[in-house]
Amino acid sequence: MTDVTTAIDSRSAKQAGGPTVSSFEFWPGWIFYTPIVLYWIILGLWHRDFSLPTAANPRIETGGLCGESKSSILDMAGDEARRWIAPYAVLTTGHDDLPRALAAMKGAGLSFPVVLKPDIGCNGTGVRIMRDEDSLRAGLAAFGRGVPVMLQHLIPYGHEVGLFYIRHPDEAEGRITSLTYKEVPCLTGDGTSTVEELVHADARTRLVPHIYLPRLKARLHEVPPAGQSLPLVFAGNHCKGSIFHDRAVDITPELSTRVNAIMRDIPDFHFGRIDAKARSLASLRKGEDFQIIEINGVGSEATHIWDARTTLRDAYTTQFMHYRETFRIGAKKRREGWKSSGAMAMLRAWLRQRRLMASYPLND
Repeated sequence: MTDVTTAIDSRSAKQAGGPTVSSFEFWPGWIFYTPIVLYWIILGLWHRDFSLPTAANPRIETGGLCGESKSSILDMAGDEARRWIAPYAVLTTGHDDLPRALAAMKGAGLSFPVVLKPDIGCNGTGVRIMRDEDSLRAGLAAFGRGVPVMLQHLIPYGHEVGLFYIRHPDEAEGRITSLTYKEVPCLTGDGTSTVEELVHADARTRLVPHIYLPRLKARLHEVPPAGQSLPLVFAGNHCKGSIFHDRAVDITPELSTRVNAIMRDIPDFHFGRIDAKARSLASLRKGEDFQIIEINGVGSEATHIWDARTTLRDAYTTQFMHYRETFRIGAKKRREGWKSSGAMAMLRAWLRQRRLMASYPLND
C-alpha cells in the first residue's frame, strides 16, 4: 500500500459511483444520538450509576467525558509517552498575553507556526493556526480574558489519524478498536466559478454549506484559477467538515505494540481516542514517525462511523459496543476503589464546557 492509499480509495469510490456521504452522516445530532443516550440510560440503570463511565479514566475530570483539560491528560504522560506527543505550552488569557505566550513558547521549544486552541473544548472549536506574532496577538485576544489555551507545535506531517484505544484494568495489553484517516476537504478552481459557487456545486459541500461558508467569508467572491486547490478546513473534526475514512486494515501488530507502550505510560488510562499526525501511512503501520496531537477520554467516539461506506447498523453497533465497554471498565475501576464523578458533577462540567465553547472564535 502507498502513503496515499486513502486518498486514492476516496477518489476511486467517487469515480466508481461510490457514496459521497452516508445516509445518516448529516442527520441532526439529536436524532442520531437519541438511541445512544437511551442505551446509556439502560446501562446506567443496570449498573446503578449513570456516571460510571467517568471512572474508566479516574485520574481525568469526568473521565474525559466533558469539561476536562486537554493539557492535564498530556501532563500525565511518562517519559515514554511524552516523546510521542507534540510539544505544547499552556497559559490563561488575561493581560500581557503576547509576551507571556512568547515566553511559554520559548520554554516549550516552540516556534512559529503554532496551533492555538482552547484547553477545554471539543470538536475542534476555536482551533487556529498562528503564523507570526501579529496573528498570535489577535488570536489570543479573540478568546477574551480568563480562558486557558494551549499553544502546540504545528506537526508538518500530512496524514491525520484517530486511533481508538481500549484496555481493561485486568488486561496487560489493550487493543486498537478503530483507525480513521481524516481527509481535508478541498475544492478545485475552474477559472470561472467563485468560491461560493464551488461550495454549492460540490456533491458533498453543497449539503452542509453552513459549515464551510463562514470560514470563507472573505473569499466567497474570489475566482480560483483552474486547477488550484482550496483546502476548506484545518481542524480534523467531522462536525467541522473533515472527511473520514475507515482504515482498520492499517491496524498492525507493530502499531498496536507502540500504542500500548504509549498508553500504558499514562496512569489509569483505559478508554479513549488518540488524535495524531503521521509522516506516512506506511510508517504508521510500522508504529513509527507519528506525533500525538491530543488524547481524548470517554467522551470521544470511534470516528470511522463517519466513513461514507459505514451503514447505520454498523455505526450503532460500534457506538453501543464502545459505551458498553466504558461501563464495564468503570465497574472494574469501582471495584478497585475509584469513584465515578456523579451525575451532578457531569452536568456542571458539561455546562462549563458549553459556556466556554460559545465564547470561542471560529476555528480555521
